[in-house]
Amino acid sequence: MPDDVLVPKLHPLLATRWSPTTFDPGFELDADQTELLVEAARWAPSAGNSQPWAFIVSRRGDDTHRRLVRHLAASSSRWAPSASVLVANLAHRYVDGTDWEYSEFALYDLGQAVAHMTIQAQALGLFARQFRAFDRSALAHEFGVPPHWEVTTMSAFGRVPSSPDSATPQPLEAARMRRPIGDLLWTGP
Repeated sequence: MPDDVLVPKLHPLLATRWSPTTFDPGFELDADQTELLVEAARWAPSAGNSQPWAFIVSRRGDDTHRRLVRHLAASSSRWAPSASVLVANLAHRYVDGTDWEYSEFALYDLGQAVAHMTIQAQALGLFARQFRAFDRSALAHEFGVPPHWEVTTMSAFGRVPSSPDSATPQPLEAARMRRPIGDLLWTGP
């Protein structure tokens, strides 16, 4: 069965998800909606219920947002500051003061939590873009992140500007291309 036939069977929150590089600088996400994104992450599954994640959450215009924005790379600084909310995603990698892994699944579990935030954003009519174009070390220093935690990625949340042709702008078709399902299935030797 061709992959494009399967897309309509996906839940609409998954089928319509895409990662914009343009956010509406006039739209503000309120405190309750921002907290709901974190609440969605809180309910993500994790190995042994370890919940090895934390977030530095900022809303555009607040001091935390200004502190995050100054560590963006040139590429992300062109679009990320206009997002309503920027979130730095942290993983609890080691037991404090040791080189023992807190959870060997910490990065995987953080990914689950961020995915939950992304889908909750979709449910709120928002868009999310996850990215790594920032100075992780400088951000960790700026916010006093202890060495047993790792700043991994950031997520930008907000609305996209409306286009004259549609209330919901669509991504370029190339941005929606996915590898065929057959390429994802490991069959072994």
